[in-house]
Amino acid sequence: MTSMREIETGSFVRPRLIVCPPDRIRIVSWNINRGLQLQRIIEFLETARADLILLQESDLNARRTHHLNIAKEISQKLEMNYVFGREFQELTQGPRVSPAYHGQATLSRWPLSGARIIRFQRQSTFWRPHWFLPEISPFQERLGGRMALVVEANVAGKGMVTYNLHLESKGDDGLRCAQLGETLEDARQYDAEMPIVLAGDFNLDVSEGAGATALSQAQFQDAFANHHVPTTPHSLLEEGRIIDWIFTRGLARSSEPKVHRSVRASDHYPLSITLPFPER
Repeated sequence: MTSMREIETGSFVRPRLIVCPPDRIRIVSWNINRGLQLQRIIEFLETARADLILLQESDLNARRTHHLNIAKEISQKLEMNYVFGREFQELTQGPRVSPAYHGQATLSRWPLSGARIIRFQRQSTFWRPHWFLPEISPFQERLGGRMALVVEANVAGKGMVTYNLHLESKGDDGLRCAQLGETLEDARQYDAEMPIVLAGDFNLDVSEGAGATALSQAQFQDAFANHHVPTTPHSLLEEGRIIDWIFTRGLARSSEPKVHRSVRASDHYPLSITLPFPER
């Protein structure tokens, strides 16, 4: 198995002359459900015209998504830079000689650098392979673990830090809060005025409780305060849930939060905000 700390990067940005640096950028965060509906995903992202995109559940060489590199495909179509971090090796989706992976991708029209992975110390044992289970898709056996992909972006000379999270779906809220806590502890290393975007699929409602308290104490602002609506569709088995989030910290204060509930390209809806860049 290739190291789970391996990070892939690429760039499809065309050279351009920046006459007037932007004073705000558009940000999208979205769990794309492996990229199963790739064309619809690309169509939405093209219309969203985002400057920064944080994707969760992006496939690489998986049978279910035609062995495509989903992050690369999207980046190439949108002419953006990308960083992909491996969350899991999907044992039922590719042969051992050509493994399949699943993880987070951060895309930007601006240069990206300093990419690294926070592999959470606390993990569920649910995904681990067992000798008595066949290696077929329904069992989703995996190697690896939940993580946060940390990437720095340089927006026309102004720096910012992004945390692209995918917290555990199998386990209790205590486990998810512990993983969130590891991320918040890592963010303490940055200057209080440094713009930080912390977003992704939390599998957790952090509008109240321990998660909300931890985020508030770490000085993170909820971009969707007073605008909370379900971020997953209703189904026959369960109601839609509020589990996808965007938080910001530092000088920048977000505006125009939206959950795009008309987009039917995943089992999650995309979220978007506008982030102004005040002079530091």
